[in-house]
Amino acid sequence: MKKYILNKPILYSCLIFLICLIIRIFEYFVIKTDETLISENFIHKVLGIIILIILLNILNYKFKDIGFKKKNFLKYLSYGLLLGLLCFGVAYLIEFFILYSQAPHFEIYVNGFSLTGTEVKHTELIFFILCIVMNILNVVMEEGMFRGLFLKIINNKRSFLQANLIVALLFGVWHFVMPLRSFIYGEMNFMSLFIMMIGYIILSGIMSFKWGLLYQMTDSLFIGIGDHLFNNIIATNLIHIVTISGADELQIVRIMIAQILSFVIIYMIYRKNKEKLYS
Repeated sequence: MKKYILNKPILYSCLIFLICLIIRIFEYFVIKTDETLISENFIHKVLGIIILIILLNILNYKFKDIGFKKKNFLKYLSYGLLLGLLCFGVAYLIEFFILYSQAPHFEIYVNGFSLTGTEVKHTELIFFILCIVMNILNVVMEEGMFRGLFLKIINNKRSFLQANLIVALLFGVWHFVMPLRSFIYGEMNFMSLFIMMIGYIILSGIMSFKWGLLYQMTDSLFIGIGDHLFNNIIATNLIHIVTISGADELQIVRIMIAQILSFVIIYMIYRKNKEKLYS
């Protein structure tokens, strides 16, 4: 099995991706864990980590071989969190001034659903803990599978640029499930679905490509993990801009500004150090 995976890494990466995607879709549409008090779809993340462990055993890899290295991990994790803080700090400020006429203010809470399906604001400590734990599971699974395993095995057969682009495309498709569910539930029309899906694929692809560059430059997943955690926990789930007309109406704009800004910064650093990386 190891020989087949390493000889045809793109094919097997796509097959593994498809298995994980089917599990993800089943949870989103059938189990709907995010519409329970847990407020998060976590089952596919746990199963994804289990699949990753099985694959590492098949390939005779250890977690350190796909970027989970203990050396300097706290330093790299801090760099990633700092990157998220700086770029989202700029994005929050821009969003705040765009909404200035609507009397914006910041609120800290966890998005969730009641048992009747109504969106609620959770401020109890247990929900903050759940948010952090569930997103750590999510980031470990996604970084380990996409930037760790897929990027590594595809890069054995293709150039880093080609491998990173393939992984970015897969990661973009991975995130089309949420707009698809909104479309099926009648919350958006087909044209909105099409635009949202393209937007998700591009934005998630940019994020994936950036995290791939960070992995290539440091040989560690932890800067990407720090930035990924900041995006998922702080900017998406905890710190909200609320106006007289609602909450987080420009959240997607906030995320786009922060991610494009951080991509430009990281890509400039990568280009500057490219010769050293390949020398």
